[in-house]
Amino acid sequence: MGILLVYDVTDESSFNNIRNWIANIEQNASDNVNKILVGNKADMDESKRAVPTSQGQSLADEYDIKFFETSAKTNMNVEEVFFTIARDIKQRLAESESKAEQPQTITINQPDPSKGSGAAAEKSGCCGS
Repeated sequence: MGILLVYDVTDESSFNNIRNWIANIEQNASDNVNKILVGNKADMDESKRAVPTSQGQSLADEYDIKFFETSAKTNMNVEEVFFTIARDIKQRLAESESKAEQPQTITINQPDPSKGSGAAAEKSGCCGS
């Protein structure tokens, strides 16, 4: 239903793997699976950061997915990520359910106005009038 793509902001190689993970998701998961990009360890000192916030946001924008930076250590944005993916999944399911419940349109043939409007054109093939 939903996938969190989590990389370590202090480890550029984990960030570089995101594109491979997304390719695997596109090959193996359903087309409409919800995805969120998460940069973890955002509590770390800036001197240890290998992936700037702007780079994470740019990648998320490229794939049109939401982006959060979190810290599992300090609990920064952790609940927000889980609530967001849950809410997005719920909304997607509700939208697909409402589309499935919409009645199918039935077109009833109307008399062709280009064939004239006399009594013959108004006669129905039904109920013998």
